[in-house]
Amino acid sequence: MTLVDPRTVVNPAQARQLLDAVPKVGRKRGPRLKTLFACVYYAALRPEEAADLRLANCTLPDAGWGLIVLEKARPQGTKRWTNSGETHETRNLKHRADKETREIPIPPVLVAMLREHITEYGTAADGRVFHTGTGGTYSSSAHSYVWQEARKLALTPAQFASSLAARPYDLRHAAVSLWLNAGVPAVEVAKRAGHSVDVLLRVYAKCVDGQQEHINGKINEALNE
Repeated sequence: MTLVDPRTVVNPAQARQLLDAVPKVGRKRGPRLKTLFACVYYAALRPEEAADLRLANCTLPDAGWGLIVLEKARPQGTKRWTNSGETHETRNLKHRADKETREIPIPPVLVAMLREHITEYGTAADGRVFHTGTGGTYSSSAHSYVWQEARKLALTPAQFASSLAARPYDLRHAAVSLWLNAGVPAVEVAKRAGHSVDVLLRVYAKCVDGQQEHINGKINEALNE
């Protein structure tokens, strides 16, 4: 599995700037996709997982942290290779058995965004939170177009020409890197991100930074007890 390149990982301020730029792209696509991208950043959802997120999967309290219980993903394929003949088809979560779920606590900022999005756009007939005006699913090319336009608006020319947040998926890498560097135990990060601990530490090895002093302090505390 490929190691995550730290040069693709945005910091929280850059992530907010990018998310704020998304609604400025187009009349409909950008505003409808902002919260989907926010789910990739604040909950480390894979884009195909966000695409199949249902209202029934979300606990969105008036205040405080909420919860997403993922059940399925909605990857894009071709009509030729899906059972339904549709471009998008609901499938099991990656690396998960049939009917296995994944629970992700979500911060108040994402709870508020999801509540606002659902109030504004409602849900599709099948309960999906993110959908086109006719209830369909935005294609990966639509995601990519909106994202690149948002990068032009939010980043400097040098940053735009670089690999910084080059793909919407890089928001997920930023989320996982942030959690690890904040000191969240690897077991918990792996659980939320849908990785094994071994894969998590291997893939994000180059993104874990600045913890040595903190860890040394913890060891000193333990030795002096």
